[in-house]
Amino acid sequence: MHPPQTTHPRTTASSATCDVLVVGGGVIGLVTAWRAAQRGLSVAVVDPEPGGGAARVAAGMLAAVTELHYGEETLLALNLASARRYPAFAAELAEASGRDLGYRACGTLAVALDSDDRAHLRELLALQHRSGLESQWLSGRECRRLEPMLAPGVRGGLRVDGDHQVDPRRLTAALMVACERAGVVFHRVRAERLCVVRDRAAGVVLADGTELGAAQTVLAAGSLSGRLAGVPDDVLPPVRPVKGQVLRLTVPKAYAPFLSRTVRAVVRGSHLYLVPRESGELVVGATTEELGWDTTVTAGGVYELLRDAHELVPGITELPLTETLAGLRPGSPDNAPLLGPTRLPGLHLATGHYRNGVLLTPLTGDVMAHVLTTGELPEEARPFTPRRFDGAAAESPAPLPPRPQSFTEQPV
Repeated sequence: MHPPQTTHPRTTASSATCDVLVVGGGVIGLVTAWRAAQRGLSVAVVDPEPGGGAARVAAGMLAAVTELHYGEETLLALNLASARRYPAFAAELAEASGRDLGYRACGTLAVALDSDDRAHLRELLALQHRSGLESQWLSGRECRRLEPMLAPGVRGGLRVDGDHQVDPRRLTAALMVACERAGVVFHRVRAERLCVVRDRAAGVVLADGTELGAAQTVLAAGSLSGRLAGVPDDVLPPVRPVKGQVLRLTVPKAYAPFLSRTVRAVVRGSHLYLVPRESGELVVGATTEELGWDTTVTAGGVYELLRDAHELVPGITELPLTETLAGLRPGSPDNAPLLGPTRLPGLHLATGHYRNGVLLTPLTGDVMAHVLTTGELPEEARPFTPRRFDGAAAESPAPLPPRPQSFTEQPV
């Protein structure tokens, strides 16, 4: 996609070739396409490499409870609603695709390594309980009893059995198969420009010059959603790329079981997670870096993740390091998604999910399918209408230039 233009000439598009055209073939675009096709709509997806995007890097934590942050109570309700749908969603998608999603109801253990972190977790526990969430305080000894590989210095922690996990790569692969079986057509070419005819979105022009008409267009291109040419400035989604570096290691059978559940901690002020897969893979992450479109894996990022992980689980340095990768989360001004119709008729958004894209996959698919078939945004999604940011992209500054790395809290 190209950066937004300062002028947006109206273009002539061919007559509608499908009911719904989804721009973006990441996990959000794919679930939108699948659910829309299930409702009887003819659907096409435009993406040069469908099945990629931020989900390829993500760890797949379904952590509505341990991801709770002050001031995000409205987002919490959306996250919890999607988490509740996951078991049925995973079962349905597995049946539709014939693929295993790596869904595990294994729970999360968030631990503290010093007194300050212990106090922080106590405050989080209180916030969780005030919000009606289930979590249990454990002593350091109880934490190590659950996860014997934890360092002796663990001072306490929170046990959250309701937080689960899924393998995002398997999830995306399953959605690809389910879409194909539902009749979704894939155009493996970059979307160049939105077509606007008589003040209505009418499809896109591809990089090869092909025009694809559509009755409704969904912009679901993750961090690239704000860069599609032809989108009027007052409806351009205000999303930005937020870099995250992640490591993948392999747990040899001789070391199994290494960890039985997701483990999270704050180490030297940086938040860290370790997500064990049943396949023997262990995902470690993640950095949060405001570096524009840079996706370089850096020695500093890898070093800090391994150093902090070693302090939490000393045995991790004995494991083979199999992959280092960086991805870009789509961040919005309030770190919440943009879902539903824009002020431009025929154009909808499904982007800006930031650190919750995988978690919000089931709900996003349902919400967008409802919008595309009825024209109405469901009640639970109304706080996340794109209209709350009308004109924000035109007024926001350009992405920040590269600056020194910062390694903070949010996972990919």
